[in-house]
Amino acid sequence: MQQTAAPDAVRVRPPAPRPARPADGAHRPEIDGLRAVAVLLVAAYHVWFGRVSGGVDVFLMLTGFLITGSLVRSVERGSGIRFGAFLARLAARLVPTAAVVLGAVLAGARLLLPEDRWHGVIEQTTASALYHLNWTLALDAVDYLARDDATSPVQHFWSLSIQGQFYLLWPVLIAVAAWLGRRFGAGVRPAALAALAAVFAGSLAYSVWITAADQPWAYFDTGARLWEFALGGALALLLTRLDPPRRARVALGWLGLAALVSCGLLLQVSTLFPGYVALWPTLAAAAVIAAGTSGSRLGADRLLTLRPLRYLGSISYALYLWHWPVLVFYLHATDRTLASPHGGAAVLAASIALAAATAPVADRLARIGRAAPGAPRRALLKGPAVALACLLPVLAAAGAWSGRLAAEQRAQEALLADASRYPGAAALAGGGDGTAERPMPVYPAPAEAADDAPITYADGCNQSTTDAEVLTCVYGADDAERTIALVGGSHSAHWFPALEEIAERRGWRIVNMVKGACLFTDAPQTYKGRPYTSCQEWNRDAVAELAGLRPDAVFTTGTTTSLDASAGFGEEEVVDGYLDRWRELEELGIDVIAVRDTPRLGFDAPECLAAGEPEECTADPELSMAAESPLERTAGLPGNVVPLDLTDLLCTAEECPAVVGNVLVYWDSSHIGATYMRTMAPELERRLLDATGW
Repeated sequence: MQQTAAPDAVRVRPPAPRPARPADGAHRPEIDGLRAVAVLLVAAYHVWFGRVSGGVDVFLMLTGFLITGSLVRSVERGSGIRFGAFLARLAARLVPTAAVVLGAVLAGARLLLPEDRWHGVIEQTTASALYHLNWTLALDAVDYLARDDATSPVQHFWSLSIQGQFYLLWPVLIAVAAWLGRRFGAGVRPAALAALAAVFAGSLAYSVWITAADQPWAYFDTGARLWEFALGGALALLLTRLDPPRRARVALGWLGLAALVSCGLLLQVSTLFPGYVALWPTLAAAAVIAAGTSGSRLGADRLLTLRPLRYLGSISYALYLWHWPVLVFYLHATDRTLASPHGGAAVLAASIALAAATAPVADRLARIGRAAPGAPRRALLKGPAVALACLLPVLAAAGAWSGRLAAEQRAQEALLADASRYPGAAALAGGGDGTAERPMPVYPAPAEAADDAPITYADGCNQSTTDAEVLTCVYGADDAERTIALVGGSHSAHWFPALEEIAERRGWRIVNMVKGACLFTDAPQTYKGRPYTSCQEWNRDAVAELAGLRPDAVFTTGTTTSLDASAGFGEEEVVDGYLDRWRELEELGIDVIAVRDTPRLGFDAPECLAAGEPEECTADPELSMAAESPLERTAGLPGNVVPLDLTDLLCTAEECPAVVGNVLVYWDSSHIGATYMRTMAPELERRLLDATGW
């Protein structure tokens, strides 16, 4: 009998051990890698694509994740939330690096940027140091006359300002939630989770609404971003309950990472966030965190825990702070709007080197400022002392620089009364060539040009582009012989300084009724490509206001110049609705002083002067002006309309200069500065009286 061999024993591979869940509060190395990916996305998109990546939203979510977990664990241990110690540690850890970068920005701006940007850098540096830059930028975003600060070297500090405000709010939120949880027997963690859910829901709903209504404001609004912190906080509290299997962890990690990297490519983050669309990068990052350590060589965590990425994650805060000013200075020096491939690589390398150099110093300062648990109360002062020691020199430097600029301006102002030094418009009157008898430094200096707007803006008398209420401010004598209402958009508003000068001499009264970018017409208008509904409402109410006021005349623009055909007009014209509006005023017995619109340069006058000579900063009149005023050839002009044309006080036959009679004409690319407008007052007065017979 043949013996049958026994079959080989079947080898069964034992199942891979399930990856252990990390203990609550344990270090998660993949988060360092996630930080690195987020900061590299932010930097790369800024440097090479001129876009926003969504990486900042990841940082906000991670901040909520880490801070919430730390605060809740502190309460659960019974030590409560020590507000002083919490804020002292944060100040010692975060402020030194920020102060170094802000100090470097002030020095770089003084050496590398033109004068017209100095005031903006000083203002934003101070706002950054005091953690309210986001609100400064939000106000600028809805201010029609705010100059474009897209290249400000500290603009990226807006997110740090929001985080600073979060650090003040969150300990209070968690402490109140913990107290309520214990008071009603719900427990600390469930109560905190309920509070976070309420913040998430309320903030996200507000974010969706305000983003649809006013996205530029929403982008910097702390209230529209709180849900991102709450999402991270909720994840921190729920993470211990999440235990997905290995395959799910692998899939979750890669899906999250792919979604995060693709966000900036597929979405225009800067114009869509922070509404519900910002769930894309924040949920993507949450997926990576939920995946955690997969235990698989194919998991995304294998990539995220590589030593180079973990190192970049450890210096991600400093790298974020450095990359933007380095990029801004590079772009200005090379006169580029986007970095070249090699130039961008150099920017990124320099930023990493600066981050690597400053991060260890900041860490040492943080250790100096850190108080040990249970240390005496006076030990808590070490953290704020370290922060103040770093921050005060920055604030002092910004204040000293601002004070010096103000002193130089006052010295120049003392010379303005001398017409031979600063004749302004008088240098063009009577066929002059625009040059003064005595060459002098241009006034106002380019660095001060942005402040040379009509006083009505500082008085809060000019309506923003977002609101429809008609603001009326009255200037002049109560028993005035005549009342003139200044009505329209910003190109009406810039005539106020000249009218105010005339009113003071004549005993008249000026009523200011202005709304940014809003022409005085009943025709539909657009603003930034969208229907300008608040302008239509404002126009209706402005007519009603004038019907009650019954001024002697309305002073408004009679033509409109533009270099932007997308705005609805591309050349000087009497736009639709002007004549109908003027006929309405005729029925009310109100005259219309229709002044021809002013030319547009096509470049920023202060920026041009800061980089070159006045003779280099001129524009061809035909760029935005018709050969003759369209008012002269408009048929059916109502009998109450008095046309005025003062173009000869702004341009010669060949050019429209940025400087006339040593005075800066424009404070941007199209708005006449208050100083130059006052030099136009004598000639405006003469022509106004001749035309009206007053």
